[in-house]
Amino acid sequence: MDHQRLTPVEFHARFSGESDVLEFKQGVSEHKIAEAVTAFSNTGGGTVLVGVDPGGRSVGTNTDGEAEARIHRVVARVHRPGRYALHVLNVESVKILAIAVSRREEGYAQTADGRVLVRRGAMNVALLGEQLDEFVSGRALRRFESAATDRTIDDADPQLLEELTSAYGWSEAARDRLAEHGLLDLRTEPPALTVAGALYLLMDPTAALGKAYIEVFQYRQDGSESNRRRITGPLQHQVAQATSTVTEAVGHDVVVLGLRRFELDRLPTEVLREAIANAVAHRVYEDHRRAVRIDIRSTTVTITSPGPLPEPVTLATLREQNAARNVRVIETLRRFRLAEDAGRGVDLMQDAMAANLLDPPRFDADSTTVTVTLPLTSTVAATERAWVTEIETRGELHPGDRILLVHAARGEALTNSDVRALLGIDSTHARVALQRLRDHGFLRQVGTRAGARYLLGDDLKPPAGLRLTDRDLRGAVLDLAERQPLTNRLVRERFAVDRGEALRILQGLVASGDLIQRGQRRGTRYLRPGMTE
Repeated sequence: MDHQRLTPVEFHARFSGESDVLEFKQGVSEHKIAEAVTAFSNTGGGTVLVGVDPGGRSVGTNTDGEAEARIHRVVARVHRPGRYALHVLNVESVKILAIAVSRREEGYAQTADGRVLVRRGAMNVALLGEQLDEFVSGRALRRFESAATDRTIDDADPQLLEELTSAYGWSEAARDRLAEHGLLDLRTEPPALTVAGALYLLMDPTAALGKAYIEVFQYRQDGSESNRRRITGPLQHQVAQATSTVTEAVGHDVVVLGLRRFELDRLPTEVLREAIANAVAHRVYEDHRRAVRIDIRSTTVTITSPGPLPEPVTLATLREQNAARNVRVIETLRRFRLAEDAGRGVDLMQDAMAANLLDPPRFDADSTTVTVTLPLTSTVAATERAWVTEIETRGELHPGDRILLVHAARGEALTNSDVRALLGIDSTHARVALQRLRDHGFLRQVGTRAGARYLLGDDLKPPAGLRLTDRDLRGAVLDLAERQPLTNRLVRERFAVDRGEALRILQGLVASGDLIQRGQRRGTRYLRPGMTE
């Protein structure tokens, strides 16, 4: 959440009293906040200020992570709310939590018990009777995926019907079953395939839906295009084939440690499949002139989907909120076991990348596209990833344990502060992680209490040659420079080297032309040529 400081005078000038766009809440009444979010979503949008009494006086409220999570849960119980964002207002020593709600552009919002509320003056009013009928008819949302196409049930491919029947566990592909799941429109004669039905039951959906396919572009190191491929067919085949195509293009890192040979995925299959499944399931199919696009470069795989994020999801609430633009499309993809359950997709991508010691995925969105960028880079060398894979045969590791063992293998003496910085957790959870690894023999403790440090366990010494070679270290430093300007301190912290070694590496990369140096002494930064700060 972002923070903004206001004086009491500034606060009262901006928020003088409740209105059609402003509501005060002294405490966190989940029921009342849900009503306000619903009403603002259905009208012109507005802001709920939590920690302000009915007279507009700042009394303050809790704004920590648990308070934020509680608000996300409240909004999640509203049916189809508008997009929203959370902000903290600091009025001298008092903290106010602001919930800024946007008007819902498609359809309408309802409370958990089904009421449709609108904002009138400073009141949240439930619509009834004719007013409700008029409002609903004016805002009714008919999903494009349910629209009938010019293809009929007779055009459905028999083999694809059999695949679909098996995926759903039906005894037969009865027309009523297809209609129940939004794949067939029984109001036409003969019954017409819906958009969702055409995606799964036509061998070539593009004939009915335009560019309902995936384009894959591969690029050389110099940025020139080396290969282009169009992946067509029914949606379930597109996801499986695109996943296989990209996996083959990206390849594996092969590492030999002692007598063992490791093939490490440069990109976890489950992450890639989920990103592609989300792109085809949540795209705007009304936009028949643009396909889902995958760009494969030496350091990234980027998946771009036509259309904005579905309401109420924003980039800031990707993990807390979930919504499906094409409910029937994603439901069927899950039946084929090609997509995660609702709300799990982003979690899976982020958690699996971290578990495989790879850089995290990046998400971007605007009014026309949603893009997921999957890095093929990491500050952890392939040899280190292989070593951790070997260590896991000795006992189960939690996802965050892997990066801690890597740093310990580099010779670092881990402290509670180090673990907090590496994993983004609090002191208590950091202590639990260190003690768990100690109790299982992965680490050994030196010192006690505030002076406790944790070294790699005596029987876990990495095999000869595991430490990063100079060449690997230079490459890892350059990978890091692709994402941010470097300092001596940053290199020391990321790669467990001393000040002199960090300076040697950085100056060597400057001499070779791979980095440029700016500033002097403590203000010195190192950037990739052509990059700006």
